[in-house]
Amino acid sequence: MSYELFIGLRYLKAKRKQAFLSLITLISMAGVGLGVMALIVVLSVMSGFENDLRAKILGMNAHIRVLKRGEVGIRNPSALIREIRGLPHVVGVSAFTYNEVMLSSGRSVSGVVLRGIDPLMEGEATDLKKYLKEGHLTQLSSTSLSAPGLDGIVLGRELARGLGVGLGDRLNVISPLGGVLTPLGIAPKAKPFNVVGIFEAGMYEYDSKLAFISIPAAQKFFGMGEVVSGLEVKLDDIYTAKGVSREIQKRLGYSYFIQDWMQMNRNLFSALKHEKILLFIILVMIILVAAFGIVSNLIMVVMEKNKDIAILKSMGATSGGIMKIFMIEGLVIGGTGTILGLLGGLAVAFNLETIARFIERLFGFEAFPRDVYYLDKIPSQVNPMDVIAIVSTAIIISFLATIYPSWQASRLDPVLAIRYE
Repeated sequence: MSYELFIGLRYLKAKRKQAFLSLITLISMAGVGLGVMALIVVLSVMSGFENDLRAKILGMNAHIRVLKRGEVGIRNPSALIREIRGLPHVVGVSAFTYNEVMLSSGRSVSGVVLRGIDPLMEGEATDLKKYLKEGHLTQLSSTSLSAPGLDGIVLGRELARGLGVGLGDRLNVISPLGGVLTPLGIAPKAKPFNVVGIFEAGMYEYDSKLAFISIPAAQKFFGMGEVVSGLEVKLDDIYTAKGVSREIQKRLGYSYFIQDWMQMNRNLFSALKHEKILLFIILVMIILVAAFGIVSNLIMVVMEKNKDIAILKSMGATSGGIMKIFMIEGLVIGGTGTILGLLGGLAVAFNLETIARFIERLFGFEAFPRDVYYLDKIPSQVNPMDVIAIVSTAIIISFLATIYPSWQASRLDPVLAIRYE
């Protein structure tokens, strides 16, 4: 063991009359540890929220959407579906229609997005079947046994609640476009549908503003003929969407408009990413404050050890060696705090739900009401790269905090330090 390491570790343990320095050392360690722990927990929660939101968005939407430029929709979608289905990473393709309508139940009226889907193929492109809480998609057809002769409709949980309808109830779909000419003018087109399903995606925007009918029913109601609005494509890896989009564009030509999930939700995920970066920067300030504790601790140690430094220099210790002693001491303080913060942060992040429920029971309040936040649990996901970045930042800040006090110690003149001893 080198003398620099031996003395640096020795200085961590203060003498009885220097207990105040030992207290400052512990406070500095605790400051670094709390900063690291806060960063790990907050960034884990942010990552969890981002992944939860992405899962919900991609659960109700495909990874890639194919639309026709300059036309109402796509004619003969079967040929395109076969061509796209043969591409690498593509696991499912389904046609859809898209229209904005009013739903009326006699009790209430609501404006919604009405999507036409193929009940048999929808599971290939989205997770609608997984979110279906009541009913079955196969009942969307007018030939279903639940309501023969009447097309079915699937509503979001909040939409059904707002309209005051449930499974088996009827409501009217009203379209302001393509109305019927009457003696009083053009009346909006309306048609009754039977509620055959209720889904709950966990996002208020979807649960309150989205409804599904079958593609044949949509084509007939809106007078679309055999045209569909577009195609939805699902991939085995969402991060291959950009490359697959380029390949689809190359195969189909520029008469088609291709959008991947990142383009469709660019603003939302960009805002989440920027928020995460800003939180990282803000919380690093906690570690910086703790670094000032390391600086003040080392400065006081240098002042206390003037005689020791002078003796070491008179025995042949170099200025570099003196610097190493105090840099080792500062790094041990920062490193120990970082390790304690890392262990504490990971423990909290992996058990956040249990801790949150305990605090709620202890103080008698609900931190995240499910009817407000649509969360059945607090999402938390530890990202290894985030942890590496946090630990590296803490070590670097701790190292930088040791430079000035160590440099001051190395400049001490041994003659002046022991003149009056």
